[in-house]
Amino acid sequence: MPRVPLLGRENLPIDKQDLYGQIEAHRGHVARPFMALLNSPDVANSVASLGEQLRYLSSTVSAGVREIITLTTARILKCEYIWTHHCMSASEAGVRQEVVDAIRIGGPPRRVLPKDGVFIQFTRELLEDKEIRDATYMAVEHLLGQQGTVDLVVTIGYYAMLCLAINALQVDLEDGVDPID
Repeated sequence: MPRVPLLGRENLPIDKQDLYGQIEAHRGHVARPFMALLNSPDVANSVASLGEQLRYLSSTVSAGVREIITLTTARILKCEYIWTHHCMSASEAGVRQEVVDAIRIGGPPRRVLPKDGVFIQFTRELLEDKEIRDATYMAVEHLLGQQGTVDLVVTIGYYAMLCLAINALQVDLEDGVDPID
């Protein structure tokens, strides 16, 4: 049971109802985390705008890489909601099951291609160690370039923020959606 109500358009003040539509525009729906965040409409809109920039408008981080770092972030921060939904998204983005399994199991990202493992390692170093080793940073920058690496760092921060909000507000999975371990 969420700690705050999950708000629909009709629950928002008249002058904030258009924010619901803005959040819905790129996603096709308003997911439960954003329904919870709408208890602070302007913040929800800002968070959604950043997500749209990172997910739909930026081309520096591929969907597959984005899903790898999202799953790694969700696993580290123990966010069942993001983990479950992005296991589905990762498959659609072409992330191999071996990569998802490596993230789920934890430890060094062995048995995955180095081009996938480096993104797992980068995310783990940032979130667990609060810094990134030079070798890891240079490997990612070689693959993504300077702007792509900055976008990657911000994307990790975005999903960390969502995971923490979801966990703190106790946003549950939708009815009929079973958690994926």
